[in-house]
Amino acid sequence: MKPSVISADVLFEDHRGKLKWQWVAGLGASERRFDEVAVREARSGADLVGYLNYIHPYRVQILGPREVAYLSNCSREDCARRIARIVTLEPPVLVLADGQNAPDELLSMCERAQIPMFATDQSSAFVIDVLRAYLSKHFADRMTMHGVFMDILGMGVLITGESGLGKSELGLELISRGNGLVADDAVDLYRINQTTIEARCPDLLQNLLEVRGIGLLDIRAIFGETAVRRKMRLKLIVHLVRRETLERDYERLPSEPLMQDVLGIPVRKVIIQVVAGRNIAVLVEAAVRNTILQMRGIDTYQDFIERQRRAME
Repeated sequence: MKPSVISADVLFEDHRGKLKWQWVAGLGASERRFDEVAVREARSGADLVGYLNYIHPYRVQILGPREVAYLSNCSREDCARRIARIVTLEPPVLVLADGQNAPDELLSMCERAQIPMFATDQSSAFVIDVLRAYLSKHFADRMTMHGVFMDILGMGVLITGESGLGKSELGLELISRGNGLVADDAVDLYRINQTTIEARCPDLLQNLLEVRGIGLLDIRAIFGETAVRRKMRLKLIVHLVRRETLERDYERLPSEPLMQDVLGIPVRKVIIQVVAGRNIAVLVEAAVRNTILQMRGIDTYQDFIERQRRAME
């Protein structure tokens, strides 16, 4: 799902400290928002901000020295025509960067068309970087999944499975082995670009892990600062199943890595059977190590098939 669009006053207040900008025109348009069609069609929030460009409408238009010179260093008629064309772009906001002074005609146009314009001494490149990162996160596709999300050996791993299989207890054991907790029970997932999913913990559950029979544990207070992570990128899903489920629904030796679609991105998946006596934490770490090898192009299963073929020959 897409979050609600963002207004000019929210954008201004969220970056007042970082960009040190001022609202210089269009003060009456504080509720001006991004075009919903543009937001829907944008590949990411990065498409919603850039230098002044008459070809790409509906985005935050950044005016640096070259853009201001383009609008100013010409005949009076040409300047008026170039500035008037900005209105047809329907920008949610104009940002005057690099300490530039806005031409009087541009200020008047913003007031007439009710287009907010902010001014800052920060470089235009820095403003674009900050706003692109902010808008990419704000407009990212998102969903919530049930499970335990952890940093295991440097990889973001989501542990899922049926209720009662011991996901939280497994998370606790993995933490005691030096791995880090991101989120327990509810995991917020954000598609921040075409190939990357970032996972975070809801603020309400920050640093908390629920273990049946014990209750809520504050992992940061018990194990220290290094036992928790604020966010990680999802690279692997470990799905816990009972024996009968494994035998019914999955191959013992899959010929290809399993994948699960998450927000339109395929994510590697490993199935682990839960039975009494198995050290699931060791198996999860082994699955992570094996996934790292596969991502480096080392496939043990295919190596075995090749070894078997040579033996048959």
